[in-house]
Amino acid sequence: MPDLRDDPFGALPAGLPPGRLVSPDDDFTDEPWEGHPLLWVSDQPLDDAARRWVRLFEIREKTGLYPLLLDTLRNETDRPWHAGELDPPAPVGGIDVLTAVGVLRRFWEQVTEELDEPDGGLNGGGGRFDDHGVPRGPWPGLAEPGLLDRDPDEVARRHVEARYSGESMLLGLVPAARGADTIARVGWQGPCHHTGHPAEISAVLRSWEDRFGARVVSVGFDDLDLSVAAPPVNEAHAREVAAEHHAFCPDNVWQGAVDFTDYAGRLVGTGNWSFWWD
Repeated sequence: MPDLRDDPFGALPAGLPPGRLVSPDDDFTDEPWEGHPLLWVSDQPLDDAARRWVRLFEIREKTGLYPLLLDTLRNETDRPWHAGELDPPAPVGGIDVLTAVGVLRRFWEQVTEELDEPDGGLNGGGGRFDDHGVPRGPWPGLAEPGLLDRDPDEVARRHVEARYSGESMLLGLVPAARGADTIARVGWQGPCHHTGHPAEISAVLRSWEDRFGARVVSVGFDDLDLSVAAPPVNEAHAREVAAEHHAFCPDNVWQGAVDFTDYAGRLVGTGNWSFWWD
């Protein structure tokens, strides 16, 4: 793999469409950035972006560049990517020092109401719930890993071909060894109303890569799509995973489902997870 400390865009893969290198724009960040560009982005949305993504995904270890399908803000096609609506990147070491359990515990405490009684929690005796059916109480801990009996990379390829073929999207390349790290490495501001530290998002995604065979596929203005090779296969496990999702992106439950039980049920056997932060 190329040394990412050098110019990571010095030898872009052959056959790319016209594109540009993007850095954080001073209009969108409080920390002026004078370093090298953070990502390469195609100049125009591409009707064959899915096919191109698959090819670049297959050679990512050789190039040191992880591909992303990039969406934009509805009526402002330059945002966030062409406009440089990004923060300075978090170093890989800034992700290394975080743990998914630590990040998710803090998120959980931020979005759920603690109980004084000891019977609350995800699997507590009587338990109590908020207006969305989310169990209140102490952080229940990480879900058990899924049963990984499929190749996560093949699952990612099939998901992209099924979901994005024929859809016009920007194509991006990020100097990152794994998809989880791309979020921090481009200073993505999508979940800024939930966390201003994209390294926290990357830390959780790393854990999902390891436990559920997740792969980052698409990133938009404030949304994220992952393929998942080892989703929960029963309702009990799905509730554990749903608790992580609620901590990670509460809008999925608050605005995207009837209630917590409904949301958890949708996760059983589902091969992709999508998130949207309001």
